[in-house]
Amino acid sequence: MRKLTSWIIVASLATIACAGDTGSSGAVVYQGARLIIGDDTPPVEDGVFVVQDGRFVAVGPRSAVTPPAGAPVVDLAGKTVMPAMINVHSHVGYEGYTSWGPENQTAENLLDHMQRAAFYGTAATVSVGTSPTELSLRFQRDQRAGRLPPASRYLFMPGMAPPNGGPDRVLREATNVLRVVNEVTTPDEGRAAVQRMVAQQIEHVKVWFDDRGGSYPKLTPDVYEAIVDEAHRHGMIVHTHAIRLADQKAVVAAGTDVLVHMVQREPLDEEYLALLREKRPYWATVIGLGDTPNGVCAADPFFEQALPDSLIAWIRSQTERRGLESNCGPPNEARERQMAINFPQMLEAGARVVLGTDTGIHPGHTFGSGEHVELARWVQLGMTPAEAVVAATSRPAELMGLTDLGTLAAGKSASFIVLDADPLSDIRNTRMISDVYLDGARLDRESLLPRWKEVSTRTP
Repeated sequence: MRKLTSWIIVASLATIACAGDTGSSGAVVYQGARLIIGDDTPPVEDGVFVVQDGRFVAVGPRSAVTPPAGAPVVDLAGKTVMPAMINVHSHVGYEGYTSWGPENQTAENLLDHMQRAAFYGTAATVSVGTSPTELSLRFQRDQRAGRLPPASRYLFMPGMAPPNGGPDRVLREATNVLRVVNEVTTPDEGRAAVQRMVAQQIEHVKVWFDDRGGSYPKLTPDVYEAIVDEAHRHGMIVHTHAIRLADQKAVVAAGTDVLVHMVQREPLDEEYLALLREKRPYWATVIGLGDTPNGVCAADPFFEQALPDSLIAWIRSQTERRGLESNCGPPNEARERQMAINFPQMLEAGARVVLGTDTGIHPGHTFGSGEHVELARWVQLGMTPAEAVVAATSRPAELMGLTDLGTLAAGKSASFIVLDADPLSDIRNTRMISDVYLDGARLDRESLLPRWKEVSTRTP
């Protein structure tokens, strides 16, 4: 009964969050904003767009759009509008903000994480390799059927690794309890695991190809190649975790579709850059988790607004961040120097960057807010703000087959962010959120904050 009551309260809060808004029926005209379309086209000054039934029906400059007669008008003069973001790499369900672990893998907690992502402007969030399949499929069915409150669209993919390999130590302990990672040791086992996913109509798979500095078993090349071959035979997309230069070379050569992580401590060589020019994989950089200081550590209210004060104090008190580097200490200078060289080389070689964050591992780098960290890091390392917006919107939509998201365009879902400042002049202006809309309905962000700011007790 307590769980049922909790679910009703969550649903009621979210219903209130959309009450009194224009909703998704009837045409509504939004005018006066600068429109960042989300693809390579230049922004539209003094833009107008019309939303009806949760979708854009017209988008363009004021001179080119004729508003429907009698439709209500929302004045966005001085604002900037961009598509809501899409995060292709996170680990949903384990973070509880009072605890971290497999006990938090519930539909209620998944909804909480998706609402946090939506609060910060993310329209779709992908959990990669570490989520229970049956819970995820059930949650997706409920979300598609409209049985859940408004939130970021939840997507997931199963993962594969050898026994006792794969995720980092903390994630592995949790995933072992739930037995959610498909453990394979032979090519036939890898192919069979792919076939089981195909039978469940799953279209993406995450594979770990990493021995964690010699402390983990790693898939052998023949097993990895069999997984990729079988996945491609069935039209599946393969996302591969690899962090060392030799491993990234191997997985790109074998045909991974999505390269996950960045070589941060080794220089790239011409052999690898030539491979990238040939293969042009998608690339989820996921560099923000290791950044220090940032977010809560930097005392930025944007990151603190959705976390209890007691949790913020706990984050700042920790000296280690799940085996990475100092939680709130100075950055690793050697890592920074190498990334500043490697990142632009990857871009120039044709790696296609898509937004991925690794959120869900640590409460200070969490759903929704972590996306804004990643964008800022890209620009710091040499990407233009316009390129960063594309990598956070239309390109991940393309990768994930989300044909209704990613750009401000007629026929697309009206899922967008209204900003008080222009991110093309400063990418950190993505944090200047005035409003978030999902499928044409305004999310009342303020109504979500009270339960997130409740006092909590966090233990290491």
